[in-house]
Amino acid sequence: MSQAFGTPELQLFQTAIARRLGLRFDDGKLTFLAEVLAERSDARRLEPLAYLEALVGEGEADPELSELGRRLTVGETYFFRHSEQFDAVRELVLPERAAARATSRRLRLLSAGCASGEEAYTLAILAREGGLLPAFDVGIQGLDVNPDSLAKARAGLYSSWSLRETPIEIRERWFTAESRNFRLARPLRDAVSFSEQNLVEAGTAVLPPETYDVIFCRNVLMYFTPEHMASIVERLTRALVPGGFLFLGHAETLRGVSHAFHLRHTHDTFYYQRKDPLEASEPVVSFPTPRDEPDPGENGEWVGPWLAAVERSSDRIRALGHADNDTDTDARPQARPRPATGSQKYLKEPMQLLQNERFTEALALMHQLPEAQSSEPTALLLQAALLTHQGELGPAELACQRLLEIDELNAGAHYLLALCRERRDDPTAAAEHDLTAIYLDSGFAMPHLHLGLMARRRRDVEVARRELAQALWLLEREDASRLLLFGGGFARNALLALCRSELERLRSSP
Repeated sequence: MSQAFGTPELQLFQTAIARRLGLRFDDGKLTFLAEVLAERSDARRLEPLAYLEALVGEGEADPELSELGRRLTVGETYFFRHSEQFDAVRELVLPERAAARATSRRLRLLSAGCASGEEAYTLAILAREGGLLPAFDVGIQGLDVNPDSLAKARAGLYSSWSLRETPIEIRERWFTAESRNFRLARPLRDAVSFSEQNLVEAGTAVLPPETYDVIFCRNVLMYFTPEHMASIVERLTRALVPGGFLFLGHAETLRGVSHAFHLRHTHDTFYYQRKDPLEASEPVVSFPTPRDEPDPGENGEWVGPWLAAVERSSDRIRALGHADNDTDTDARPQARPRPATGSQKYLKEPMQLLQNERFTEALALMHQLPEAQSSEPTALLLQAALLTHQGELGPAELACQRLLEIDELNAGAHYLLALCRERRDDPTAAAEHDLTAIYLDSGFAMPHLHLGLMARRRRDVEVARRELAQALWLLEREDASRLLLFGGGFARNALLALCRSELERLRSSP
């Protein structure tokens, strides 16, 4: 039977899906959700509201969650997807974990959200090719909420499309052609076990504490509500042994979610290594929202000074001030800062001095703070910004390093270090810190701008065009309070004009 649904039913369905499966769907998916709701209520021979009441209620049976998992999740994947991550596993992660497990000779790997199994089986191939199978007791587990995907995974039969990034020698060694498909060798299929599990509800029986050496959870967290994402990360963290490794999708980070990991960057990819539990900390960073600076004009005279000023520019992460993203303070340059709250009231006066570019006075106040206050993350970040403004590179870098010892996922500290390293004539390290800042905060415009300017200076036209174009796009969307601290004293319009001017010059380059 055909069903027509109004907003209340669909909102309840969204809520039920978020509660039971942890999945979030925005209003752009309402048509799709209406189709699924109609299908499932028809299949259960229930009126929509009765179906929804059962789904929200504690008594709803697990089989219905499996059916929803089939319909709501899409697990397109393939072998050796994002090969740089598997290069890191093969060349660094597995050897490091094997050395750590030399006595027990036991390794455990997890593919959380394994879809049809290609990722889990890729790990099995790497373990076999690296000599860990059968020398070690290697157990690889795949978890997913979609039973159809798991059935395909257990069969180990794949199309050529699933093997499109698989090296030909590996395909010939571990796969057998069956009609138009390819069957994975039995020893590798036997090395992996699969289980239907909802990560939102997975307890210690599914994710035993300090069990896994490596966990892959790629392109999974982005689909969960923030609350469920945080709880899943917490469970995955507990399930990793100290020193174990966590791989996320390229668009996913732990910034603002967990401080239980060291950030690693090798093989042109980012991933995480669990800290010793005693190392983990939870810094809280917030500042009052500063006013924006007036536009310096469009006559082009500011471009030269800006190129020097940006090297002294300060920075902060998005959490500073918790600015309203829908309010552009370019239109109200005299806006007053919000008062500082809680334990950070002592930063109110230095922040006001920073807004007025009275850097020496602000820094003098910071130096007068008691040690307990000056070593807090908020104070360290402000101190690093002021020191960078003043060109005091050694102390600025020291403040950044102290901050990163507390919060390795601080994008602002990495950007400040990029500016300092370039001024110390170390462009390689500067670029590394810029790339780290971009990974940690994909909406951060200034590292792209810095990379673009450095590329232009070394006449790398292709990179300069790409980074400046990305900076231009992000600057148009950046919150004005961040631009005050990122922009070396220049507001949004000036930074946009700079990007456009540089891109125009690059278009005329040979």
